[in-house]
Amino acid sequence: MQTVGTWWMWVGFAVFVVAMLLVDLLAMRGGKAHRVSFKEAAGWSAVWVAVSLAFAALLWWRLDVTLGREAANTQALAFVTGYLIEKALAVDNVFVWLMLFGAFAIPPELQKRVLALGVFGAIVLRAGMIFGGVWLVHQFHWLLYVFGAFLLYTGVHMWRGADAPAGTPGGALLGWLRRHVNVTDRLHGERFFVTQETDGKTARFVTPLLLVLVLVEISDLIFAVDSIPAIFAVSLDPFIVLTSNVFAILGLRAMYFLLADMAARFSLLKYGLAIVLVFVGAKMLLMDLIHVPVLFALGVVAAIIATSVVLSLRRTPPEHGG
Repeated sequence: MQTVGTWWMWVGFAVFVVAMLLVDLLAMRGGKAHRVSFKEAAGWSAVWVAVSLAFAALLWWRLDVTLGREAANTQALAFVTGYLIEKALAVDNVFVWLMLFGAFAIPPELQKRVLALGVFGAIVLRAGMIFGGVWLVHQFHWLLYVFGAFLLYTGVHMWRGADAPAGTPGGALLGWLRRHVNVTDRLHGERFFVTQETDGKTARFVTPLLLVLVLVEISDLIFAVDSIPAIFAVSLDPFIVLTSNVFAILGLRAMYFLLADMAARFSLLKYGLAIVLVFVGAKMLLMDLIHVPVLFALGVVAAIIATSVVLSLRRTPPEHGG
């Protein structure tokens, strides 16, 4: 499996990710219950974007020294494009998380721990899916056409259902859990498990917070099915695919709290995401006929997302109290 990542680059990246998760959980009170302010979320979002761009610059410098300027330009642009695609598609995760926390009445001060564990699970899950997907594509090249058709279909489906209310992901599993697992009728702080008396016996119960965590992981699995094939249209290098995915995920929790009170204002963003999926799917289907430069693809994706955000903000003015 050909990749620009050397063994020490893989190890260094793994150490970096673990360190960043620890900083988020410990140094910045990520593991303690507190309401995340807009200022804190904006600050963390800026930090994650800056760190991602710094990684792109460091990757470019390393490849420029070892493989030459052309390879450095290509791979660095592939990373940035993949990062932007994953970041844009991750907005759907935010909308679903808002719905889940609202449905289970999870207060803001308890949401942070669920999302912290959800991010960790998403990184592990996507790493496995990426390595498996890259291996399959290298063994069966025609799968790229399947991915392209799937993204094209998903984009059209997303466009048609952009204004439809979203259903709860994993609804069937949630129903099964409630029928087969003891679930408390209220939250117990940040605890996922509690011991209670029932019918004169002591039994182990799970709290609604654990059910939300399970649904958060399921929602990421669902969205990964879309987002991972999308980045295969940009690069098949597992190092580029994984690092761009992970950097987008690392900043996802901060983006959630940044957008939590503004989600209603991005009414047209789903249409923009739908167009991105259609563009990427068409790019994959036509890859043997039309070569789309990575820089052009980056510009198209950025323009689509920026346009949908600007039009959304113009269409939905901020609410004023009174």
